[in-house]
Amino acid sequence: MPTLPLIARRQAAKIGAGLSFAIATRASAAEPLPDPSLSPSQTVGVAVPPGQIDQAIAKLDGLTKDLLSRSGVPGLAVAVVRDGETVYAKGFGVRKTGTTDAVDADTVFQLASVSKSVSATVVAQQVGLGGIAWNTPVIRHLPWFALNDRWITRHVTLGDMFAHRSGLPDHAGDDLEDLGYDRRQVLERLRWLPLHSFRDEYDYTNFGVTAAAEAAAVAAGTDWANLAEKAVYGPLGMSSTSSRFADFERRPNRAVGHIRTGDLFVAKYQRQPDAQSPAGGVSSSVRDMALWLAMVLQGGTYGGKRIVAQEALLPAVTARIVTDHGTDMTARPGLYGYGFGVGIQPSGRVTMSHSGAFYLGAATNFVLIPSLGLGIIVLSNAFPVGVVEALSASFADLVQFGRVTRDWLPAYRGLVAGISAPTGSLVGKSPPPGAAPPSNLQNYAGLYENDYYGPAEILGRGDGLALRIGPKGLQYPLRHWDGSVFVYTPDGENAPDGSVSAITFKVGGSGRASAFSNEFYATSGRNAFVRR
Repeated sequence: MPTLPLIARRQAAKIGAGLSFAIATRASAAEPLPDPSLSPSQTVGVAVPPGQIDQAIAKLDGLTKDLLSRSGVPGLAVAVVRDGETVYAKGFGVRKTGTTDAVDADTVFQLASVSKSVSATVVAQQVGLGGIAWNTPVIRHLPWFALNDRWITRHVTLGDMFAHRSGLPDHAGDDLEDLGYDRRQVLERLRWLPLHSFRDEYDYTNFGVTAAAEAAAVAAGTDWANLAEKAVYGPLGMSSTSSRFADFERRPNRAVGHIRTGDLFVAKYQRQPDAQSPAGGVSSSVRDMALWLAMVLQGGTYGGKRIVAQEALLPAVTARIVTDHGTDMTARPGLYGYGFGVGIQPSGRVTMSHSGAFYLGAATNFVLIPSLGLGIIVLSNAFPVGVVEALSASFADLVQFGRVTRDWLPAYRGLVAGISAPTGSLVGKSPPPGAAPPSNLQNYAGLYENDYYGPAEILGRGDGLALRIGPKGLQYPLRHWDGSVFVYTPDGENAPDGSVSAITFKVGGSGRASAFSNEFYATSGRNAFVRR
């Protein structure tokens, strides 16, 4: 699912020194502002008085319990890092509704798209070793990889992919994953998609990030999951963290995903994200993630040990592209680095952040405030309703202003509502009165082909039709709508409950269908299936 790119905002200093300067010279909370030792781009407008951060941490229990109660989310886990140390790590609620299995600081959650930030540090670690660079072309290590333009194929880099500026359309490849294509198959099929402007537009693509991560793993002579363990998880002691779904499934203390049905959250589905693991397949606990937050805040070190070279990390955590130009002159822009969002707080402080979301049952968020050496991570076991972002925003308010400036839950609930909204132009509608009858059903049956999606078959079943598609052989009964238009109910991570897709057949004078279009795949621009 989308990672809430408008929420994961980041801002980089354009004037001044690097990350180490910003951290090493950050003013103590007792110093008046502005601090004359800071560059103009590092100056903030609101001082944090002594004791205010401690007071904010002390209020986290109450904040979390309130948001848990108001949202109905089954479980949350929260950790806070300050000056390289974990100062808060707790769980709230239950791992699965209907049980008494409590969430604690060691409960393992699926991170969804927070995985991108974690994976960016894995690639940065490799960049620091010198085997690759952020400007290394993807095809240098994946010679079989291609996009729908020869020049772009030759020039698109690891950094381009992690900044979502490759030209691939929004969420390219996610629909193929739902159909059962594996990682290599999805990446190979991206070449069929029409491209947007290269390095000029931000379009969020899980499989773009995955392609870059795969290239880094090949360059290192290993697979991605092993590279992540060797580069970051192992050195930081993140013993409950993995980029393999099988490891998550084996954890006895793991959170189960929930979707909302009516007013209740129910455990109905299980997301298996191995195909896009670098972009959405990491699982971890808040205790482990606190170690990672501390490492990033300290410019790539933890416990006095260098994990990631600072000069390799800095490009990832500073702005590379605009994600949100703003709809009003008063709105701050959204920016993105390599796998990290960059934002500007109302106080003027720069943040690094990211959100993650699985419709099938996960919502996650972290926010780092480097000028204060502070970070928070929030993990939940329910599809996104804005609670994780609301908690991070409320904590950031308390830290910087000593009060929560607004009720953040309804504000973020509105931003994420689209993730759970059913898709399709016919949702909530009925067939038109006096709908035209279809042709003979056997005129629609047969094999059809699409370069991007692969083969599809329309099956004639007595007095009905069905669509069979994808490597999994997914089958969907078709319901007649009007003339040669049929509908079905898609499912999966990208099809919230209640979604409806129209299948429109192209029928010639003989009554025999020569092709059909599938509305559910319209965003790819490649939704026409031609009879073989």
